[in-house]
Amino acid sequence: MNKPHSLYIHIPFCETICDYCDFTKLQYFRKFAIPYLEALEKELKSYEIENLETIYVGGGTPTVLDNDLFEKLLKIISSYSKGVKEYTFETNPESLNETKIKLMKAYGVNRVSIGVQSTDDRILKAVNRNHTFNDVKSLISRLKENDITNINVDLILGLPHSSKAILQKDLENIVSLGVKHVSCYALTVHPHTVLFNKDYQVIDDDDMRELYDFVHSFLKEKGFEHYEVSNWAVPGYCSAHNLTYWKNEEYYGCGLGASGYIDDIRYKNTINLDKYLKGEFIAEEEKLTIKDKYTYEIMLALRSTHAGIAIPQIKEKYGVDLNDKWDEIQELIDQGYLVFDKDTLFPTYEGMMTLDQIILKLI
Repeated sequence: MNKPHSLYIHIPFCETICDYCDFTKLQYFRKFAIPYLEALEKELKSYEIENLETIYVGGGTPTVLDNDLFEKLLKIISSYSKGVKEYTFETNPESLNETKIKLMKAYGVNRVSIGVQSTDDRILKAVNRNHTFNDVKSLISRLKENDITNINVDLILGLPHSSKAILQKDLENIVSLGVKHVSCYALTVHPHTVLFNKDYQVIDDDDMRELYDFVHSFLKEKGFEHYEVSNWAVPGYCSAHNLTYWKNEEYYGCGLGASGYIDDIRYKNTINLDKYLKGEFIAEEEKLTIKDKYTYEIMLALRSTHAGIAIPQIKEKYGVDLNDKWDEIQELIDQGYLVFDKDTLFPTYEGMMTLDQIILKLI
């Protein structure tokens, strides 16, 4: 059995909790972070990980750790990072200081994903973000000075007080900073978040689609490739770690609330810190049947123009001959939702935006 080549690590701590956030997160206290890192090290060792190609450290805000604990985290991961092609850390602009940047560089981190969300300071303040656009510019400049140039910026579409004009300004600002990758996510208001308690109403689907269309056109004109529903990259800078997910490949998931996929089992870790610190890591497991795996493969592959659905490979892996559905497939091609190239089906932009009806026809 081949072992996974990708590892996701979740660091749940944040300095402040943003109004829209529904990720597994905790207010940062050093007294909790110390035993957390010890538990994380034990969990990592339990998997006998080797020969990784990608590591992604997300959160929360991994860079909120004090300098010494941040180095401790990097040391823990260093057992697995040798030879890794893509090693990403998520950060917020206010939590990544010069010491941590130099530590990341020294330990082989070669990609940084910055939670910017908007470049409009009024909007940032309205959703309890603690940075300004000037902080973003300063951070990107310092990363480049330390030879970390593979930089992603996250934006959220539909935040309070936002508009299409502000979105255009956001994109102009971000592109002007020379980043290699942009992720844009539609705002979702989840229960138990501040925006939910304020009864904030998200924009409707048609308006959100209009914003995605605008981002797609704007970034395409600037030389970015729209390679996954929410992700755009300069050619050569698509996230290898993200593509692990869209290609339905297995990966380790470690840390509070992390998800993983190993030996045909999709699992989710506990979100209870006490249980995690006791070594009770996994909360849920789903043993996949052949049909489950086929369903996941089709659903995930159609999110990315890079993954694609290789018809011969699908038949070999799952015993499903998509040629039997060729009438439906041809209709989807004629409608501009799919393209067919070298025995492989790929979604178009329109296809990525209308996934549900395509999935229904193929599954």
